[in-house]
Amino acid sequence: MEAASILHLLILLFLGLHLMLLTSTWYPLNKSEFLLSCSQYSSWCTSKNRILAKSNVALESPSQKHINHLTESPKHPLDPLTLQEITKVRTILSSYPPFISTFPPIHSISLYEPEKSRVLNWKRGDPLLPRQAFVIVYFEAKSNVLVVDLGSSQVLSHVVNPDSGYPILTAEDMAIAINLPLANAEFNKSIIDRGVKISDLKCVPLATGWYGPNEEGRRVINVQCFSSEGTSNFYMRPIEGLTVKVDIDKREIVHITNTGHGIPVPKSTNTDYRYSAQNKPLNMDPVNPISMEQPRGPSFKVDGHLVKWANWEFHLKPDPRAGVIISQAMVRDSESGKLRRVMYKGFSSELFVPYMDPSEGWYFKTYMDAGEYGMGLTALSLVPLNDCPRNAYYMDGVFGASDGKPYVRSNMVCIFERYAGEIGWRHSEESPYSGMQIREARSKMTLVARMVASVGNYDYIIDWEFQMDGLIRIKVGLSGMLMVKGTSYQNVDHVPSDAYMSGTLVSENLIGVVHDHFITFHLDMDIDGSDNSFVKMNLEKVETSPGESPRKSYLKAKRHVAKSENDAQIKLKLYDPSEFHVVNPNKKSRVGNPIGYKIVPRGTAASLLDVHDPPQVRAAFTNNQIWVTPYNRSEEWAGGLLVYQGKGEDTLAVWSERDRPIENKDIVLWYTLGFHHIPCQEDFPIMPTVSSSFDLKPVNFFESNPILRAPPTIKGDLPICKAMASA
Repeated sequence: MEAASILHLLILLFLGLHLMLLTSTWYPLNKSEFLLSCSQYSSWCTSKNRILAKSNVALESPSQKHINHLTESPKHPLDPLTLQEITKVRTILSSYPPFISTFPPIHSISLYEPEKSRVLNWKRGDPLLPRQAFVIVYFEAKSNVLVVDLGSSQVLSHVVNPDSGYPILTAEDMAIAINLPLANAEFNKSIIDRGVKISDLKCVPLATGWYGPNEEGRRVINVQCFSSEGTSNFYMRPIEGLTVKVDIDKREIVHITNTGHGIPVPKSTNTDYRYSAQNKPLNMDPVNPISMEQPRGPSFKVDGHLVKWANWEFHLKPDPRAGVIISQAMVRDSESGKLRRVMYKGFSSELFVPYMDPSEGWYFKTYMDAGEYGMGLTALSLVPLNDCPRNAYYMDGVFGASDGKPYVRSNMVCIFERYAGEIGWRHSEESPYSGMQIREARSKMTLVARMVASVGNYDYIIDWEFQMDGLIRIKVGLSGMLMVKGTSYQNVDHVPSDAYMSGTLVSENLIGVVHDHFITFHLDMDIDGSDNSFVKMNLEKVETSPGESPRKSYLKAKRHVAKSENDAQIKLKLYDPSEFHVVNPNKKSRVGNPIGYKIVPRGTAASLLDVHDPPQVRAAFTNNQIWVTPYNRSEEWAGGLLVYQGKGEDTLAVWSERDRPIENKDIVLWYTLGFHHIPCQEDFPIMPTVSSSFDLKPVNFFESNPILRAPPTIKGDLPICKAMASA
């Protein structure tokens, strides 16, 4: 018993140190990017008759720039809270009467953005608009939502328990949950009975969802554990059937479920995904490193959080919940040269991940990753040259820990130009009847802003890609590890015909459980102004009259302007094709078309769960792929402000049922990008990235092709690099 107690103490000490690292204040170290020069890969490089790189000379890179967070001050009304401002919020709340005796844990702290109209009227050089913080704390078993004014050092608003549900989990909440079972004799015995050493134990805190009144009145977390013996990829070694429900506030175990007797812990063989752990050769011809070089330096500029590139200008900020927020996206008109408004604000509002296993240890796994864990809070530093190319600029996130102190998540976002050999536009002409020989083509260069959230086992790669033709592509990639279920089966031939398996046997004793991913985006479109309309362009089949034409049928586009919210709830249908436009009905093109943008869905998926299933009630925002609502600054989070254990009373679906008018109004477009994931063996032990996207594309916004006058690339524009001969 004495040895076991010492072991438990060591584990608690380790977890405490780990928690301290997660939550304590730290600042970025002075960094010097290690940039390989062109000459390290080549014998010589030239461009336009001048030497661009010689031995030991590195090419310029925007990644060498870095913000000093100790002296940083906001420049724009939408800039995120600085390190000093978060510290000031903590000072203000420390002297706020309700919190003087007991400082509450802070679950969320972010900029409380000024009114939209004031931001739109603000010009660079004007006095900065009042800086305010939006803070959610959990105090006296209630959710408290506050607005703190930094100028006056006053709490302007304080609302208690605005809705059902609780705020984002803190690191302390999760540490409490995973520590408590270690002091429980029943839990320890169950671990030892499975042949797992306590020292190899890795436990994770899992959001519980909401399944009825029995779960009301207390904040609970489900804890499940894995063995890390022999691998860094403990997710592939589940201790199946063991779930500990913990009351976070009372710091007590509510219930232990142990139904996995007879299910072995899967072996660690071939589970470690780290390069250093690979001991077999890759049976593949080598692929040489590829890097895009920019002899004249980057084409984009970053001033604080304002990004300028080609004909685009937009504001970008890391956010603890959304991950990244793009604001005031404007594109320069190719004819007038003026910046024109496209989108006021865009971000990933919620991410719903339901697993398709109704058993005791799995039914609750229906996560809302943004509202329960935070997409920005789970974003780690990006990996240079692999997450982002060499020409990337990195931006840090500055967030507040639960004790109110600020910390820096370095290199959380990267911005880079991309050329992947794609074509912007082209045409070739050579015909005997025209006598013309034309070869015209333009390469496509784009600008990407990228963030990756590592929410437990899954990694979500979110790209905002801006193109010179005015298109914005929003892309989501999925990687990381499957959430797997332990089983006694080692081969599908051993599975009885009447046995139910909730997924694919991806390795011995491991089932990759079928699941979905739904990412809902908030897109506050402002096409040349705030008053816009939503238009459905339906393609309808028309049959020709007898004798009218040799054709039997054709398609025609029928235009319908949505009057209210219910009219703009869209389920995509392959055999009922439509285009979906956001237009400014008050502004027309030269030939009379309303100017606009259209949302262009790509590969996607729809939720197939019963609409009355508790997780689907909470995630009713996935009932449609498209919604349109009137702008309301309080309606930003599709799953509601307080998602954890929420009942679904404050969601996009609830707001939309008000059926408010949306024609010629300031409107918000919502789009859900979906994935059905039936796991396969190639997803083991770590998944190759799978991705999908959608576009926001100009439609009658420009008078003609906006990149018509873009110059072609010629040989003299680029360095000439030759591989060095081997010694």
